[in-house]
Amino acid sequence: MPRNAGDRRVALVTLGCARNEVDSEELAGRLAGDGWELVDASDADVVLVNTCGFVEQAKKDSVDTLLAASDGGAKVVAAGCMAERYGAELATALPEADAVLGFDDYAQISDRLDRVLAGEQLTSHTPVDRRTLLPITPVERSAAAVAVPGHGPADLPEGAAPASGPRVLRRRLEGGPVAPLKLASGCDRRCSFCAIPSFRGAFVSRRPTEILEEARWLASQGVRELVLVSENSSSYGKDLGDPRLLEALLPELAAVPGIVRVRVSYLQPAETRPSLIRVIATTPGVVPYFDLSFQHSSEPVLRRMRRFGSTERFLELLAAARELAPEAGVRSNFIVGFPGETKADVAELARFLTEARLDAVGVFGYSDEDGTEAAALPGKIRRETIDRRFDRISRLAEELTAQRAEERHGQVVEVLVETVADDGTAEGRAAHQAPEVDGAVSLSGDCPVLGRLAVGDLVRATVTGSLGVDLEATVLGVVDRAGVDRAVLDRDLVPAPAGTGG
Repeated sequence: MPRNAGDRRVALVTLGCARNEVDSEELAGRLAGDGWELVDASDADVVLVNTCGFVEQAKKDSVDTLLAASDGGAKVVAAGCMAERYGAELATALPEADAVLGFDDYAQISDRLDRVLAGEQLTSHTPVDRRTLLPITPVERSAAAVAVPGHGPADLPEGAAPASGPRVLRRRLEGGPVAPLKLASGCDRRCSFCAIPSFRGAFVSRRPTEILEEARWLASQGVRELVLVSENSSSYGKDLGDPRLLEALLPELAAVPGIVRVRVSYLQPAETRPSLIRVIATTPGVVPYFDLSFQHSSEPVLRRMRRFGSTERFLELLAAARELAPEAGVRSNFIVGFPGETKADVAELARFLTEARLDAVGVFGYSDEDGTEAAALPGKIRRETIDRRFDRISRLAEELTAQRAEERHGQVVEVLVETVADDGTAEGRAAHQAPEVDGAVSLSGDCPVLGRLAVGDLVRATVTGSLGVDLEATVLGVVDRAGVDRAVLDRDLVPAPAGTGG
């Protein structure tokens, strides 16, 4: 129970992807707005764990985190994808959790936690396919019927909303100059290996006004780089009547005062139009970075995955991006061991990786996901074979991405500073590096500005070396200093020559 009357302390633990980070910060905003104090787990009355439920290891990590949290004496509540996906089944299997809450509970999260603290037993929802109105029915569920975490509250009634626009319902849980910004929730694609649509629901875009308002708020919190996230960013706007809405939104986001970078993640190759490639590759302030979900390159495997493309079509897509931005960054993920995959399919994937010159690659061994079409496909690959193919493709990917990093030696890149050590050395990321997954840049040199860098500064630097995907670079000068209006000329401010940037 709370230590003092009316004193309610909650800790949020986030697992999984950047989309979950945004959801947790929405939950934090709701709780803080209702008087909850956000604290570390060791001081909490309630530990709210935002779980991940997509792949086997993530599900295991979620359970392990819940079990560890239950040892601390606080009430433990599961939320997030695993809680939504399994609901009452998880509550029965994990009695250590005091409650298991689904997405429909988010709008009343404060009330739910109050009831948990009072010792009330909450009834967990029965898992449903979020694509449908009822369990196990083929009728598509309308987007309006789906609870959409991360979308914030509805607008206030007409005449009562603030002149600045929609309210921002979010509380940052981590500092730093980079923050995810959610474009949409859910997915309308039906990839045979993916369970996400079944618990995240149909694809629902956020309105541009809401996204822009949140971007301005993030900038006011010291954020310098916005990472746009969703299950499929290239679908943004199609449910709002404009499938090219992202192309219009990107320049507006890049123009938000204080924002120096906008990065788009989770692009679906089949929906990445030439006009979208052009906007990402050429818009000032939008980094030429392409996070493309290829998954494989062999046509037979892609068709069984219910995906489009081929080695040649994917190489053409990369060539179109690099024609506009020769040093564009590209990352992708791949699944090996999919049912029916042959040695020839693996060789085709290796050919694609060798020719694609990707900056970052994630490789995953296939495993069945509950309720997916792929789980029932014939031609299952033995686990020993999957592991062997995983090792082969992973080693190849490491070798090729290290070579790609070496190709950047001598280039001038723009680096967003994320950490500064006591000795003045700093570390950050170039434009081709997304947070956490694509490596970093260690900054050094004799430039006088090096010892005076601050977190959030955007600097120019020459790449001098690499280790794997990580780069070393010598600072040339500051392009945009954190906390300084762009109209103010700083003595260390140097213009970035046309054509530079990594």
